[in-house]
Amino acid sequence: MEHPASHVESHWRTQLRNRIIQASSLLEILLSGLVLIGLLLSAVPLIRWMPGLLIDGNEVEIRTFLERSLDIVIGIEFIKMLAKHSPGSSLEVLLYAIARHLVVGHDSALENLLSVGAIALIFIVRKYFFVPAFGAHLPDGHLAPDLSPAQSGIHWLHPEPETEPGEDDK
Repeated sequence: MEHPASHVESHWRTQLRNRIIQASSLLEILLSGLVLIGLLLSAVPLIRWMPGLLIDGNEVEIRTFLERSLDIVIGIEFIKMLAKHSPGSSLEVLLYAIARHLVVGHDSALENLLSVGAIALIFIVRKYFFVPAFGAHLPDGHLAPDLSPAQSGIHWLHPEPETEPGEDDK
Protein backbone atom coordinates (compact mmCIF):
# COMPACT_ATOMS: atom_id res chain seq x y z
CA MET A 1 0.00 0.00 0.00
CA GLU A 2 1.17 3.45 -0.83
CA HIS A 3 1.19 6.04 1.92
CA PRO A 4 -1.07 9.04 1.07
CA ALA A 5 1.54 11.51 2.32
CA SER A 6 4.09 10.19 -0.20
CA HIS A 7 1.64 10.84 -3.06
CA VAL A 8 1.10 14.43 -1.88
CA GLU A 9 4.82 14.94 -1.47
CA SER A 10 5.40 13.55 -4.95
CA HIS A 11 2.79 15.91 -6.40
CA TRP A 12 4.31 18.81 -4.46
CA ARG A 13 7.80 17.94 -5.73
CA THR A 14 6.53 17.73 -9.29
CA GLN A 15 4.87 21.14 -8.99
CA LEU A 16 8.03 22.65 -7.48
CA ARG A 17 10.17 21.12 -10.22
CA ASN A 18 7.84 22.53 -12.90
CA ARG A 19 7.98 26.01 -11.30
CA ILE A 20 11.77 25.90 -11.21
CA ILE A 21 11.88 24.86 -14.87
CA GLN A 22 9.52 27.71 -15.80
CA ALA A 23 11.59 30.23 -13.83
CA SER A 24 14.83 29.06 -15.42
CA SER A 25 13.25 29.25 -18.90
CA LEU A 26 12.15 32.81 -18.17
CA LEU A 27 15.62 33.76 -16.97
CA GLU A 28 17.10 32.18 -20.09
CA ILE A 29 14.80 34.28 -22.29
CA LEU A 30 15.71 37.44 -20.35
CA LEU A 31 19.41 36.65 -20.71
CA SER A 32 18.95 36.10 -24.45
CA GLY A 33 17.21 39.47 -24.69
CA LEU A 34 20.03 41.21 -22.82
CA VAL A 35 22.64 39.57 -25.05
CA LEU A 36 20.65 40.62 -28.13
CA ILE A 37 20.47 44.23 -26.92
CA GLY A 38 24.22 44.18 -26.24
CA LEU A 39 24.92 42.80 -29.71
CA LEU A 40 22.78 45.48 -31.33
CA LEU A 41 24.60 48.18 -29.38
CA SER A 42 27.99 46.73 -30.29
CA ALA A 43 27.09 46.83 -33.99
CA VAL A 44 26.91 50.65 -33.92
CA PRO A 45 30.72 51.13 -33.83
CA LEU A 46 31.07 48.67 -36.71
CA ILE A 47 28.80 50.81 -38.85
CA ARG A 48 30.79 53.93 -37.93
CA TRP A 49 34.09 52.25 -38.90
CA MET A 50 32.85 51.25 -42.37
CA PRO A 51 33.71 54.57 -44.14
CA GLY A 52 37.19 54.55 -42.55
CA LEU A 53 37.81 51.07 -43.88
CA LEU A 54 37.02 52.22 -47.41
CA ILE A 55 39.26 55.29 -47.25
CA ASP A 56 42.19 54.25 -45.10
CA GLY A 57 41.84 50.66 -43.98
CA ASN A 58 45.06 49.88 -42.17
CA GLU A 59 45.83 46.52 -40.62
CA VAL A 60 44.83 47.54 -37.08
CA GLU A 61 41.42 48.87 -38.16
CA ILE A 62 40.68 45.80 -40.27
CA ARG A 63 41.74 43.49 -37.45
CA THR A 64 39.57 45.33 -34.91
CA PHE A 65 36.65 45.29 -37.33
CA LEU A 66 37.02 41.53 -37.86
CA GLU A 67 37.34 40.85 -34.13
CA ARG A 68 34.22 42.83 -33.29
CA SER A 69 32.15 41.43 -36.15
CA LEU A 70 33.13 37.84 -35.34
CA ASP A 71 32.29 38.48 -31.68
CA ILE A 72 28.82 39.59 -32.80
CA VAL A 73 28.43 36.45 -34.95
CA ILE A 74 29.40 34.27 -31.97
CA GLY A 75 26.90 36.17 -29.82
CA ILE A 76 24.15 35.56 -32.38
CA GLU A 77 24.98 31.85 -32.44
CA PHE A 78 24.92 31.86 -28.64
CA ILE A 79 21.39 33.29 -28.67
CA LYS A 80 20.36 30.61 -31.18
CA MET A 81 21.86 27.96 -28.90
CA LEU A 82 19.79 29.24 -25.98
CA ALA A 83 16.65 29.29 -28.13
CA LYS A 84 17.04 25.92 -29.86
CA HIS A 85 18.39 23.76 -27.01
CA SER A 86 19.99 21.41 -29.51
CA PRO A 87 23.44 19.82 -29.56
CA GLY A 88 23.90 21.07 -33.13
CA SER A 89 23.61 24.70 -32.07
CA SER A 90 26.22 24.09 -29.33
CA LEU A 91 28.60 22.67 -31.91
CA GLU A 92 28.02 25.72 -34.13
CA VAL A 93 28.96 28.09 -31.28
CA LEU A 94 32.16 26.12 -30.72
CA LEU A 95 32.90 26.13 -34.44
CA TYR A 96 32.54 29.92 -34.73
CA ALA A 97 34.58 30.54 -31.57
CA ILE A 98 37.45 28.41 -32.84
CA ALA A 99 37.22 29.97 -36.31
CA ARG A 100 37.37 33.45 -34.75
CA HIS A 101 40.48 32.44 -32.81
CA LEU A 102 42.02 31.11 -36.01
CA VAL A 103 41.16 34.15 -38.17
CA VAL A 104 42.09 37.03 -35.88
CA GLY A 105 44.65 35.44 -33.58
CA HIS A 106 48.40 35.92 -33.89
CA ASP A 107 49.28 32.44 -32.82
CA SER A 108 52.07 30.02 -33.50
CA ALA A 109 51.85 27.42 -36.22
CA LEU A 110 51.21 24.75 -33.58
CA GLU A 111 48.23 26.68 -32.13
CA ASN A 112 46.84 27.19 -35.64
CA LEU A 113 47.24 23.47 -36.32
CA LEU A 114 45.39 22.66 -33.09
CA SER A 115 42.57 25.05 -34.08
CA VAL A 116 42.26 23.42 -37.50
CA GLY A 117 42.29 20.01 -35.81
CA ALA A 118 39.53 21.13 -33.42
CA ILE A 119 37.41 22.32 -36.35
CA ALA A 120 38.00 19.00 -38.14
CA LEU A 121 37.01 17.16 -34.96
CA ILE A 122 33.75 19.13 -34.77
CA PHE A 123 32.94 18.13 -38.36
CA ILE A 124 33.78 14.49 -37.59
CA VAL A 125 31.53 14.56 -34.54
CA ARG A 126 28.69 16.08 -36.59
CA LYS A 127 29.12 13.53 -39.37
CA TYR A 128 29.67 10.28 -37.46
CA PHE A 129 28.68 10.71 -33.80
CA PHE A 130 25.94 13.30 -33.83
CA VAL A 131 22.49 11.92 -33.01
CA PRO A 132 19.82 14.45 -34.08
CA ALA A 133 17.24 13.07 -31.67
CA PHE A 134 19.48 13.63 -28.63
CA GLY A 135 17.50 15.82 -26.26
CA ALA A 136 14.38 15.52 -28.38
CA HIS A 137 12.45 13.66 -25.68
CA LEU A 138 11.65 14.71 -22.15
CA PRO A 139 12.41 12.20 -19.36
CA ASP A 140 8.74 11.11 -19.41
CA GLY A 141 9.07 10.11 -23.09
CA HIS A 142 7.09 12.97 -24.64
CA LEU A 143 8.55 15.14 -27.39
CA ALA A 144 10.34 18.25 -26.16
CA PRO A 145 8.03 21.24 -26.68
CA ASP A 146 10.72 23.33 -28.41
CA LEU A 147 11.40 20.79 -31.16
CA SER A 148 9.22 19.65 -34.00
CA PRO A 149 9.75 16.08 -35.26
CA ALA A 150 11.63 17.45 -38.29
CA GLN A 151 14.00 19.47 -36.05
CA SER A 152 14.61 16.55 -33.70
CA GLY A 153 15.42 14.02 -36.42
CA ILE A 154 12.67 11.69 -35.25
CA HIS A 155 10.90 11.65 -38.61
CA TRP A 156 13.59 9.35 -40.00
CA LEU A 157 13.78 7.20 -36.86
CA HIS A 158 10.11 6.17 -37.09
CA PRO A 159 9.08 6.59 -40.72
CA GLU A 160 5.45 6.47 -41.75
CA PRO A 161 4.47 3.04 -43.07
CA GLU A 162 4.20 3.06 -46.81
CA THR A 163 1.01 1.85 -48.44
CA GLU A 164 0.74 0.15 -51.77
CA PRO A 165 -0.90 2.14 -54.58
CA GLY A 166 -4.62 1.52 -54.54
CA GLU A 167 -4.73 0.21 -50.93
CA ASP A 168 -6.50 3.37 -49.82
CA ASP A 169 -9.28 2.73 -52.31
CA LYS A 170 -10.35 -0.56 -50.65
